[in-house]
Amino acid sequence: MKPLMMGNWKMNATHLEAIQMVQKLHYRLDSDDFDRVEVVVAPPFTSLRSIQTIIEADRMRIGLAAQNVHWSPAGAFTGEVSAAMLAKLNVSSVIVGHSERRAQFAEDDEVVNKKAKAVLASGMTAVVCVGETLDERESGRAEDVVVGQVRASLRGLSSDDIPHLVVAYEPVWAIGTGRSAGPDDAGGMATVIRQSCTSMWGAGAAQLRILYGGSVNPGNVAGIMAKRDVNGALVGGASLDPDTFASVVRYWV
Repeated sequence: MKPLMMGNWKMNATHLEAIQMVQKLHYRLDSDDFDRVEVVVAPPFTSLRSIQTIIEADRMRIGLAAQNVHWSPAGAFTGEVSAAMLAKLNVSSVIVGHSERRAQFAEDDEVVNKKAKAVLASGMTAVVCVGETLDERESGRAEDVVVGQVRASLRGLSSDDIPHLVVAYEPVWAIGTGRSAGPDDAGGMATVIRQSCTSMWGAGAAQLRILYGGSVNPGNVAGIMAKRDVNGALVGGASLDPDTFASVVRYWV
């Protein structure tokens, strides 16, 4: 399957800065790169319309993602954004359940599940994030925690949803810390995730794309991507610099 490299810009860049970033990224990649890898950026909400316009005007082969969504189609939810609103901006995918949302905004698996279903219902791809804390890993509970998150966050979905579903494994202790899970750790947990999804959906889970996220950079991405069940990366800080992100995208060079 085609690898996916997604840049999560988090709360960085004004819409003017975001335009420059996506233009520079597009300039640094060529048609062969886009043939080989699906490239997606997830700017802040305030930049989505600007990035949509520049991608379409310049016919860029870069996908547009959102970093979050509310599960309701409309209503009295001040400050929130619905899946239908994002779909109208030609957003192709939405990140749900990022560890920062879980930790800082108390989003649990039930909330993540509702958001994933809302994204899928609006015709977009849901990028569902799972991952353990350092305490959970050191106590030997990492696999149990991740499998529990996978099952609860994807509850009610079926094998028919696999083409529009991505699971991102992002160990909480490696997010924004400069620490990264080694290739064996990343690959091993990706295999655990695929096995869990196979138990839910059968052989079709072989087509599920599983990403690794957590301090991915040009120095470690090739080793991570060499693992059988890793199909891409959810890139944080390294995606803010177009040169660095382009190097991550071109991980085989």
